[in-house]
Amino acid sequence: MSFHLWKLVLMKFLWGNSRGYLPFRYIHRSEEAPRPTTFLDKIAYWTVKTLRVPTDIFFQRRYGCRAMMLETVAAVPGMVGGMLLHLRSLRRFEQSGGWIRALLEEAENERMHLMTFMEVAKPRWYERALVLVVQGIFFNAYFVGYLISPKFAHRVVGYLEEEAIHSYTEFLKDLDNGKIENLPAPAIAVDYWRLPHDATLRDVVVVVRADEAHHRDVNHYASDVHYQGMDLKKSPAPLGYH
Repeated sequence: MSFHLWKLVLMKFLWGNSRGYLPFRYIHRSEEAPRPTTFLDKIAYWTVKTLRVPTDIFFQRRYGCRAMMLETVAAVPGMVGGMLLHLRSLRRFEQSGGWIRALLEEAENERMHLMTFMEVAKPRWYERALVLVVQGIFFNAYFVGYLISPKFAHRVVGYLEEEAIHSYTEFLKDLDNGKIENLPAPAIAVDYWRLPHDATLRDVVVVVRADEAHHRDVNHYASDVHYQGMDLKKSPAPLGYH
């Protein structure tokens, strides 16, 4: 059983789904997954690293707007993967092993991240326009990529989530240093993550980062399954998605 699977099984068995039941380790630690070793993994890794450069230049340390852009992109893969697996399940009259639900739940979770940070960032008109362009390009690119190589697509998402974790860690540093005001948590976040009524923006960033750590491990695990020459349905999704 792979490194990622052991973590996911334990998390799902003890804490259920990520909404409101995040384990201590996911909340307080965000270690990176192992570095890429195969040629395809290295392409995935450096693709994500390259995409980070214009984001750093454009948003710099405006982490609210950066989060908005990240979540616009991050909400796409789960929907694309879930949709393609759903259609495949219908064509072949077979179960998905819980993966349709896992990926669609990931997409919904990322969408809620976006709705939350829209309340915080208040993006300008040109940032909204940029979101439209980036989402359109990324959706089509990821759709084609998933059709060609699911293992590559899931690995890209795993590394994309690692970049999200890094961004949220920097966000927390600026909150702790007083560079960003620690505002009250938006009502939508309090309701979705079942946070205390006096929760702050820092609390929101912590649980969002934990969500991203979970998505990272799910996608790295899915890629590992494909690398072993197995179909996802024969290696069921982590407990809690069935």
